[in-house]
Amino acid sequence: FASMIAAKNSKTADDAIGNVTGSNSVNVFLGLGLPWLVAAIYWESKNLPFTVKAGDLSFSVLVFSVCCVLGMLVLILRRYLSIFGKAELGGPAIPKYLCSVFFVLLWIGYLALSSLQAYGYIKWQS
Repeated sequence: FASMIAAKNSKTADDAIGNVTGSNSVNVFLGLGLPWLVAAIYWESKNLPFTVKAGDLSFSVLVFSVCCVLGMLVLILRRYLSIFGKAELGGPAIPKYLCSVFFVLLWIGYLALSSLQAYGYIKWQS
């Protein structure tokens, strides 16, 4: 609701995007950081080491960075091109839905490529 209100009451989508980014940061902390902390405390209470095999994140970071650059490019184009109504959010219906589909495809592509690499279907040497 806060992002929707920020989007409706602001000339640009900066506040709404900032709100979504902050919300995602909290969700990552609660979804990953908190379980990590609980696991570390659990294993420490058993006087056993809490070890996690180090993986290779370089491929996932590369795919994420490419998706991020493409996503930011779309947001910049939406702000300055009249075909998008010069608006990051909303605007004319067809471009709005096409951009939404593009963002969902970026997300699915990131998940698919990272998963395929993690399970060994894509070989990556960093």
